[in-house]
Amino acid sequence: MGAVSGVCTTYNTMSKGKNYEKVTAKMEAGKMYTPEEAFAFIKENKLAKFDEAVEVHMHLGINAKKSDEMIRMTLVLPEGTGRTQRVAVITASKEKEAEEAKADLIGGEELIADIKNGKVIPGQAFDVLLATPEMMPKLALVAKILGQKGMMPSPKTETVTVKIKETVEMLKKGKKVSFKNDDTANIHQMIGKSSFTVEALLANYTVLKETLDRSKPENMKGKLIKSISICSTMGPSLPIKF
Repeated sequence: MGAVSGVCTTYNTMSKGKNYEKVTAKMEAGKMYTPEEAFAFIKENKLAKFDEAVEVHMHLGINAKKSDEMIRMTLVLPEGTGRTQRVAVITASKEKEAEEAKADLIGGEELIADIKNGKVIPGQAFDVLLATPEMMPKLALVAKILGQKGMMPSPKTETVTVKIKETVEMLKKGKKVSFKNDDTANIHQMIGKSSFTVEALLANYTVLKETLDRSKPENMKGKLIKSISICSTMGPSLPIKF
């Protein structure tokens, strides 16, 4: 399974208990699971008392050091992720829309100043930052701060937009997600929770996989997706047939 084999990334540094070993023992050696089988396995073998996240991990055939092979995209998961995101909006023209959509933070230059002065900390006060186009030149003051957190608004991730109400609503419902490959050419994306039905998880997985299939860089040779695994927050990863 290459770089994405093994246990789920959020659990691989933790000690494995008896329950984990029991679940692992149920896995068929050498089997490549269909997505439906993997989701059913996760739901039948929950390890945590909380509602675990269900994650897809993909190892890509790209050269992660080449900027023209980087995978970076935004997509809408039909069933959402099940996780609520805190959304901040920097605008001088769409305050009413942001309020109607119940954005968590709304402001203009004063919000930029608060970020610069450390009064508002990205990642603590909000999870996603949206900006309307007229505010982008002013965001240069905090570009380094936002960039370090991966939160600088960009047209590529549709976080620079005039469709504030629609975008805030989708983000707060966990439907709109943005991701990019890491330095080891892997993609890690939450697609739901263990309480979701198999059908809902499959719908989200299908959109993710099909969107990625259409995003192969023009200069890249060979297959884009080399391996896929699916896991829950606390469970083992299941190798996927695709």
